[in-house]
Amino acid sequence: MSVNQDYEQSIREAEPVIVDDAADTALPSPRLGADSLVWKFYGDSRGILGFQRLAGTENCIEQLGQAVLDHSVIFDDFLGRARRTGPPVMKTVYSTEPQKWGRTVRDFHRDIKGTISDGSRYHALNPELFYWAHATFVDQVLYITDTFIRRLSYAEKVQIFEESKIWYELYGVSARSQPQTYEEFLAYWDDMLNRFVPHKTVVYATGYIRQGLPRPKKVPAPVWRVASAPLNGFIRTVIVGTIPQQMRDVCGLEWDAKREKRFQRFAAAMRAVNPVFNRLPLKWLYVPWAYQAWREIGVDPRPLYNKKVSS
Repeated sequence: MSVNQDYEQSIREAEPVIVDDAADTALPSPRLGADSLVWKFYGDSRGILGFQRLAGTENCIEQLGQAVLDHSVIFDDFLGRARRTGPPVMKTVYSTEPQKWGRTVRDFHRDIKGTISDGSRYHALNPELFYWAHATFVDQVLYITDTFIRRLSYAEKVQIFEESKIWYELYGVSARSQPQTYEEFLAYWDDMLNRFVPHKTVVYATGYIRQGLPRPKKVPAPVWRVASAPLNGFIRTVIVGTIPQQMRDVCGLEWDAKREKRFQRFAAAMRAVNPVFNRLPLKWLYVPWAYQAWREIGVDPRPLYNKKVSS
């Protein structure tokens, strides 16, 4: 289904809609594998370039931003939260027990509920909210691959979206809000971008961009001013370059045609050196969970899908 006026009503139901796990046991557990583009690209180390797009777009929807504020330690332990939440999602894709890990991710959210600024309720396992969180990971695979690894053909984008349905099924949450085609997903994504709000969570999480990276305690201020200048320049060009304009607007992040041009040059350079990246040791090219999965099945993914398939 596409996002429309029913979205507001559905999301305010604030009720979890969970798939019956008992009924699933009679059927083979769905899973992705080495023949999927999600396996090939999701665990690529270059995905780190999209960390702010992934986390930020999710929390620009008020209910999810509020859920993080109400139930997370993001303000006290930002990196720790990322380390705790990232591995289970990775294992949903790459482990030999994907359904187990998908249900684990789901069950983390059973008690995440509360109210937003207008007094309406939210629940993290409401399908409209849970699917949006999933959609940001689907977008990450599509966007990071096409921007920094190599251009994807239309057929490959469709394939990644279709594979994302299997991925979502592993969580055991109703798919009632899931778009059915890649074109519907694009329309859904655009609609959700227009729902972004400057929630405290995402404004806080992008503070390092506006204010500059914080100085480590052991580094003298004069040294840090010099050392941090190129890092802050990279962040304000490359990291902000990955972010949708709607997120830049609600987070107060500066952007202009000059920075856009620099960003596109960087992205083109990254795609140009993709053949070099593909010669790196597998352990360097993939995050640990993906690397281990490729090793266990005895497949070297580097020669796979290096050239896009025709549309």
